Parts: sequence; C-alpha cells; structure tokens
Amino acid sequence: MPAKRSAMRKIKDVLRLKFEARLSHERIAAATGMSKGAVTNTVQRAAEKGLSWPLPADLDDSRLEAMLYRQAAPRREYAQLDYALMHQELRRNGVTLQLLWEEYTAAHGEHAYRYSQFCAHYHEYRRTLARSMRQVHRAGEKVFIDYSGDTVAVIDPKAGEVLTAEIFVATLGASKYAFAEATWTQTMPDWIGSTIRMLEFFGSVPSLWIPDNLKAAIKKACRYEPEATSTYARHYGAAILPARPYQAKDKAAVDDECPRGSEVDPRAPSQSPVLLTA
Repeated sequence: MPAKRSAMRKIKDVLRLKFEARLSHERIAAATGMSKGAVTNTVQRAAEKGLSWPLPADLDDSRLEAMLYRQAAPRREYAQLDYALMHQELRRNGVTLQLLWEEYTAAHGEHAYRYSQFCAHYHEYRRTLARSMRQVHRAGEKVFIDYSGDTVAVIDPKAGEVLTAEIFVATLGASKYAFAEATWTQTMPDWIGSTIRMLEFFGSVPSLWIPDNLKAAIKKACRYEPEATSTYARHYGAAILPARPYQAKDKAAVDDECPRGSEVDPRAPSQSPVLLTA
C-alpha cells in the first residue's frame, strides 16, 4: 500500500529548508515531522524538475503537486485488427464476434482490446462498407421463414440409430418474435405443417410471407416473377414473396434468429449427438 502523501505545506517547508537553509535531510525530517526517506524522495523529485527556492511566483499548490507527483500514464499499445478478415470470417456458419475476440485475445494477450471496444471498432468498420436499403416493418405485416443451416443430431433410444432433424424458424418482422421447431425433412408436407403450427403459435396471420428459395416452398426462383409450389397461403388470405436468390439481407430478420451454430465453433471437433428420451 503506498504511503500517504504529505501536505503541500510540508513539501514547501522541505524545499525551503533544503535549498535555502541547506539543512541535512535528517534535520529536515525532524523539523517537519516527515521521515528521512520522504524528505529524500521530495528533494530528488524537485531536483529532477529543476526546482529550487524560492519557488516561482505563479506556481501554486496544485501545479506544484502535479509537477512533483503526477506522471503521465504510459500509453497502452493495442494489437491492430484485421477488419476485412473478421468480416469474411463472420460469413461462416457458427462464427461470432465473441469467438473471434477470444481468438484475438489468445493471440495478443494484454495488448488486446476488451470485448466492447473490439465490437465497437468492427461495427465502425462495417459502417464504411457498401450501404444497404433500410427495411421498415409494420407490426403484423411480414413473417420471415427459413430453415437453419445446421441440423440437429437425434439418437433413437430404442434402435440407437443417429438421425438428423431440420430446424424450421420463423420471425415476425417488426417485433422479432420467433417460432422454431424440428422436423425430419424439408419436404412440402413438413414445410406446410410447420407453417400451420407457426400461425397457431403466433395466433395471427401476417399478410406477407417471405421464405427462402427452398424447393418445398418455391417452384421457380426468380427475382421478378417467382412461382410458389403451393397456393396454401391463399387459404389464409396471405401472399408469398420469396427472398431474392443469393440475397440473404432480404431475410436478415430470420437469419439473426436461425441457430446456425451460434454456440458451436465450426473449427472445433464435431459435437456429440443429443439423446432424446421424450
């Protein structure tokens, strides 16, 4: 624990007795009630700053204290970020800013940014990229539908066979309220069944459904005149408007909710399948 600093009045007495009266450090310590070591330290600091007695007339107590005791904190050098590489890595399934930051800190240690600054610098870089049109969602107007890019491994408890399940995800545009369920396939029966259960879960029918261009929903993917495989949406008085091919930002709302390995590192060994007993 550092020693308590003496009052500036005593510091001035030390300088006066040393530079004007020429007393020894031992006698100055006895006169001021300070330790001999504190006197020596004060005199050395004053000598380093070129001070003597009398002090300059414009040197008040606060400036004297700053001159003798306050030192500029060493500037910390931070390891620079490769923003372009980060942006490219984040396009991969399962890669998140948290994962990239952990790899960054492991490589640079104490010279690494904290997580908040790491994210702030990346978001600042991302704002310099090509601008996109801002989507405005009215409540209850749109629902974005897609399948997660990752499947879930399921073990049959009786046969011991490992099966895979698809993850159906739907998100309301305005509230980001989400529905998700697992189905065995992405075929039309499972697609229609998941959509019906989605509507029952939401308790309403959005007027516009925006799915991805999967075969179960879209027969012909086209930017201007897409053709749906089924007219079941008309039963609910809704319209289907699929996202443009290779334009993930058209359905960004559901992509944010899709569990595309957000807790799984694709560079790590494969995780064990889940045993479902229910």
